[in-house]
Amino acid sequence: MRLEIQCQNRLGLAQEVLNVLVSYQLDLRGIEVDPGLSRMYVSFPTVNFEKFQELMSKMRRITGVEDVKTTAFMPSEREHNELSTLLRTLPDGLIAIDIKANVTVINDAALEALAVERDAVAGQSLQGMVRGFNFQRWLEGDDVLAQTRRLEIHGKRFVADILPVMVPDETGHEILAGAVINLKSESRLGQHMVAFKKGDQESFNTLQAHSNLMRKVVREAKKMSQLDAPILIMGETGTGKELLARACHAASSRSGKPFLALNCASLPDNVAESELFGYGSNAFPGSTEGKKGIFEQANGGTVFLDEVGEMSHSLQTKLIRFLQDGSFRRVADENEVKVDVRVICTTQKDLPGMVQEGKFREDLFYRLNVLTLALPALRERKQDVLPLAEFFIARFAARLGRKAPKLTDNCANFLQNYPWPGNVRQLENALYRAITLLEGFELDKEHLQLPSYNNDFGYLEQDFDGTLDEAVKRFEANLLRKLFPAYPSSRQLAKKLGLSHTAIANKLRDYGINRKSVKI
Repeated sequence: MRLEIQCQNRLGLAQEVLNVLVSYQLDLRGIEVDPGLSRMYVSFPTVNFEKFQELMSKMRRITGVEDVKTTAFMPSEREHNELSTLLRTLPDGLIAIDIKANVTVINDAALEALAVERDAVAGQSLQGMVRGFNFQRWLEGDDVLAQTRRLEIHGKRFVADILPVMVPDETGHEILAGAVINLKSESRLGQHMVAFKKGDQESFNTLQAHSNLMRKVVREAKKMSQLDAPILIMGETGTGKELLARACHAASSRSGKPFLALNCASLPDNVAESELFGYGSNAFPGSTEGKKGIFEQANGGTVFLDEVGEMSHSLQTKLIRFLQDGSFRRVADENEVKVDVRVICTTQKDLPGMVQEGKFREDLFYRLNVLTLALPALRERKQDVLPLAEFFIARFAARLGRKAPKLTDNCANFLQNYPWPGNVRQLENALYRAITLLEGFELDKEHLQLPSYNNDFGYLEQDFDGTLDEAVKRFEANLLRKLFPAYPSSRQLAKKLGLSHTAIANKLRDYGINRKSVKI
């Protein structure tokens, strides 16, 4: 049994408590005193209920005792169990040695690294087990300071924090009692770096959603992230489509599984197919082993297909089959493979228009267009521009080890009114360049190296291609496609635009816009 005795700090009180135990012929198993909290703890064998009541009554009558109650454990037992649990569950190796470099404490992760049993290493010198550092010479040095070294154990490299353990003597001076070694493997360091760089990037919290448009997108994305159906994210280049896709994955039940991405526009058709679906043995000259594709590697997780509008027709056909039941065949392999993967796609192209032109499979479009998110351009969400700018400025300044510069009113006004054809990515790059070259503590409009723009003439992209007639037709087709769901007949649309029914009907036919091509 264990008792917690709340008491005054009085000379002889502990002896009187022990006398009570002696009177009942109870062996003392432990006694601890915490003067700071005015508490005493005692441990003794279990007694029957009647004797226990008598004992408690006698202790409460001791002068200076304010309260007595049972407790589940002594403070030292709690600390011991906490330390034991910490050592046992810590994923990094931890070794304690005495002043002769002999092992006194070692956890399971360190035993695994040393490839030894606990009985074989206890009390043995660590010096012969680890290469790269002389523990004995370091402990015998005049000034024993903390070290961070690279060690080698059985051919594997570790980074070790080697920390001296100092114990105060009766005079208050510290005496060296040994050391603690914390081992981190290359793989663990890699995990730490990935987590450090990733930070909170894959979270909806990093999306600057101050505008109503962006708040609506985030609200819908949070709901969609809990489902397993494909998500199609549409938006201009640089709007943050991949960031939104990663946030959807991180908020889903698949967050603990892989998130693997493939840019459909960056790889030739045959390479993209083998990357997605893998290939069997002997698929290519000189190859004797097969390879898992992205779908197999991401089993249980999410596959992100960037710019799905660039995917070839043959690859689209194979993707349709996969979306049906999650099964496919590797390249040059007859065996069927089945996986559980969620697909998130992005595009900056006009997929309905591509369907009408025969450039994108209609059945694939309807399979992907189940849950759709439309990311607005930055020029359409001006309330988000300054929060984004301040976020980027603070992050880049921290990387450069300097104080974040202040935006001048002139610069803030310019940022909000600039059209940002490259969207968030262009804003990020412009601020990074400006802060890198900035010499003062204020960021002004002149520090931003951006193509000129004014409200009278607007902004013309330097890479504009095509004729005026082609540009007008693109604009006209986009406008009609956006309005058609709200005015789903040629007569309604003609009345809205102030044109004749025949003129609108001809334009809808020319651009392939109808109820089937536009989701109403």
